[in-house]
Amino acid sequence: MTADFRLHEQLSADTITLGTSALCDIRLMNDATWPWVLLVPRRLGVREIYELGAADQAQLWRESSALGEGMMRVFGGDKLNVAALGNMVPQLHLHHIVRYVGDPAWPAPVWGKQPAVPYEARALERRLQDLEPVLAELRRL
Repeated sequence: MTADFRLHEQLSADTITLGTSALCDIRLMNDATWPWVLLVPRRLGVREIYELGAADQAQLWRESSALGEGMMRVFGGDKLNVAALGNMVPQLHLHHIVRYVGDPAWPAPVWGKQPAVPYEARALERRLQDLEPVLAELRRL
C-alpha cells in the first residue's frame, strides 16, 4: 500500500469508516436515505481507474463486484448504481448505491436531489450490522 495515502478531506467529512480491504478504504456515506458505500483505492495521486496498474484495476473490480453483490443481497434493491464521478472530489472513489423504485430520487441520480440525512446512532448501528457480512467477504479478497 502507499504509505503516504491520505483520504481527501471531503470524503473524510462526508463518510464513516468501515475499515479496509486489500486495496481500498471502505467508507459509508453519511446519508441514511440510501445504502451507500464507497471504495477508495489507497493509491497516492490517482484520479481515474485507468491510472491504476493492471493488478490494482483487477482488484478494484473484484472488490466492487463483491461489494455490489453483497449490498444487493442484504438490502434487496431494485438497482445498484456504481459510479466514479470525481467532479467535486478528484481522489478516485467508487460509489455503490442501492436504489429502489420510488426512492426520493428515482429514477434520477441521487446527487443534488435532497440534502443528506445523517445517520442517527441506532440507524447507523443497524446499517453497520447489516453490512458486516458483506464487509467480511470484501476483506477476504
